[in-house]
Amino acid sequence: MVLEPVRCPHCGSDHVCKHGQTKEGKQRYRCHNSQCARATFIFDYSYQAYQPGVKDTIIDMTLNGSGIRDIARVLKISPTTVIKELKKKNPDWSRSIVAYSNALKIVMEYKSLFKSVMKRSWMRCGVL
Repeated sequence: MVLEPVRCPHCGSDHVCKHGQTKEGKQRYRCHNSQCARATFIFDYSYQAYQPGVKDTIIDMTLNGSGIRDIARVLKISPTTVIKELKKKNPDWSRSIVAYSNALKIVMEYKSLFKSVMKRSWMRCGVL
């Protein structure tokens, strides 16, 4: 039997002990380093968004021009989680997301209006 030392994924300390189990039966660990940002951790998370570094990846992908659905699909997390994380990082982004959706609605209204005008003009010309 080989014992593998458990290290804290946040600070790298090996002063770690078992700290019970989750509801799913996964082992929970506690870091005894006083300067560690997080006290407890799990190695195998059920949901991908809980893994360290995923939230930074969301921000990086957003800054590189990826959309909310693209980020959710690539990281295998919910689009709602992506939106909530973006709102936490910068509250002004939530206003820009609302402004974008309002602008999209206006564009769709103009598009449907344009289609109806073009359809009437084609009917007058005898095309339809």
